[in-house]
Amino acid sequence: MKLVIIIPAFNESPAIQTVLRSLPKNIKGFTNILPLVVDDGSTDETYQKAQKSEAQVIRHSINRGVGAATKTGILWALKKNADITVTFDADGQHDPNDIKKIIEPILLKKADVVIGSRFLKKQKVPIDRLIINWCANLVTYLFFGVFSTDTQSGLRALSKKAMASLNFKTDRMEFSSELLLEAKKNKLRIKEIPTSVIYTTYSRKKGQKNLNAIPVMARLLVKLFR
Repeated sequence: MKLVIIIPAFNESPAIQTVLRSLPKNIKGFTNILPLVVDDGSTDETYQKAQKSEAQVIRHSINRGVGAATKTGILWALKKNADITVTFDADGQHDPNDIKKIIEPILLKKADVVIGSRFLKKQKVPIDRLIINWCANLVTYLFFGVFSTDTQSGLRALSKKAMASLNFKTDRMEFSSELLLEAKKNKLRIKEIPTSVIYTTYSRKKGQKNLNAIPVMARLLVKLFR
């Protein structure tokens, strides 16, 4: 079996090599584990540093957004005939050990889409992140009828069926909610797994800005209902 770990990256030069080194090299049941960095138009040395690693690297000529970078990664994984893809943030926020946890439901044929939720286990999460995520969860449920405890999680696993079925219209942060809507439309099985989160000064600085939450939701509604 083949696993592709998609890492969307925009100006992640300080963290990208550390993140790539942390990824698992061997997972039972997989003969190939391919890290894929999708450099989303970075203006720093993200691309050059990623190339020095053993990862595959694709580069957008301009910054298109994390949704677009993820789509690029999924299309690449499909061409490589990947059995499962995992999306993994480039800022060091995720625990690499959780990758094995989120792919297990797919391996056991119990899910097509697995969300790594920061809120299914007791751990310290900044209050602003709790509020933003709660609002995003509420909007996703009210407008799309899909509930998740962590709609904005960047740690996910997709089966081959999910990769081929999902058709995103959005390119930026709003695609996280759209992914759940697409999963519902295509009658894919969704499961959440408790995962760890690692907040550092760097990851907090690189993460979604609080003031962006309203325009992100507005863009999602406009694009999906126009």
